Amino acid sequence: MRRTRSLLAAVLPLLAQLPSQEPTLRIPAFTGYAHPDPDAMRRRDDGTVIRCDGALHFYVHFATTGSLQVQLEAEARNATAPAFATRVHPNGCPATPDVTSTTDDLGTFPIATTGWHLIRIAHQDDSPLRELRALVLRGTATANAHANIAERRNAASVHLGYPVPKEHRDDVEWFYVEVTPKTDPLWTYYMATGWHRGYFGMQVNSERERRLIFSVWDAGDEANDRGKVAADNRVTLVAKGENVHAGDFGNEGTGGHSHLVHDWRLGDTFRFLLHARPDGNATIYSGWFWFAAEKRWGLIASFRAPKDGKRPRGLYSFSENFSGANGDAARECEFGNAWVRTAAGAWLRLDRAGFTHDETGLHVRPDRWASVRDDRFVLHHGSFTTPPATAVSQAHGGELHLPAGVGKPPTDAELPIPPATKR
Repeated sequence: MRRTRSLLAAVLPLLAQLPSQEPTLRIPAFTGYAHPDPDAMRRRDDGTVIRCDGALHFYVHFATTGSLQVQLEAEARNATAPAFATRVHPNGCPATPDVTSTTDDLGTFPIATTGWHLIRIAHQDDSPLRELRALVLRGTATANAHANIAERRNAASVHLGYPVPKEHRDDVEWFYVEVTPKTDPLWTYYMATGWHRGYFGMQVNSERERRLIFSVWDAGDEANDRGKVAADNRVTLVAKGENVHAGDFGNEGTGGHSHLVHDWRLGDTFRFLLHARPDGNATIYSGWFWFAAEKRWGLIASFRAPKDGKRPRGLYSFSENFSGANGDAARECEFGNAWVRTAAGAWLRLDRAGFTHDETGLHVRPDRWASVRDDRFVLHHGSFTTPPATAVSQAHGGELHLPAGVGKPPTDAELPIPPATKR
């Protein structure tokens, strides 16, 4: 017993000198978002941020309250390096005052509420940040905290799947959807009428250009290079509208691509219409867009898809952030007044939708949701905010229902005439 006591007396002072095993979260610097210019960040292959003009924004979901110590892993700083200015506050709430520091220890911050928080790091004089490897978080608030530490900085892709009554699933000739974008950050694709062989929607390509895109996949399983696709598997162009560019696409499957540069405006409602006509063992798919100012349907393109011969299946809409540089931006769009018309001429309202998302939305980016607003389905992703109480999740079935008896399809008289097949 005396021996045991003497050993404890010797060991306990040593244990007291060991560092505490407090929670730690290391966030690679390249996972931050540059502001105000999302393209103003350069990195090495090892993940080091060589330079960022402006500020870096990091987003962390805190499951507990408490204290938060924020530190940088960075190259050694000289005595004349500018001071850091750091702020930590719930995302979407008014900004807190900056805490300044001349060292890589950026300060200790109180986390008073759970949920998503923004950590903003900049130089006090707004000069570029340089040679940053990681943001390191410690303290009681870090327990079970979550942040994106993956290469992919895109917001999760989110989808609406429209079930068609079983007796009509192989009989859809026309597919109609209206789209109302509520936000329009760069590198957003709001896709209206998607099906098993293609997709049709609207895109924000740059500060100066917006597009309407209609594309159809080739047959076969070539994933990247359309030059490798055999002639009997290739989609061919039947017709295209005025000023529409038509060509190839790859790297996400391959196929025929078409787009029209069109300066669509935020907040308006846009109408998309897909037609399908079996042609032997192929199907001819045509996409029209309603030009409201001219009160007419305009053909974007018509493609002949080989090794098909059936009508559209797997009908869906989606919202996509196709460049991760601004994956923290909020993307929200309404989809509604969706209908299909059978080959026999019956219009069927699509008043149910299933919400799904990609793998990024499963574990990395839970800032995604779907809901119903009035008589429209809503898709939201990005923004690092908590879904509202009315939202649905994929994990809980993700089914949405619209109010009955709302909306109407195009009249049969206004439907455009599909182009004839080229032979």
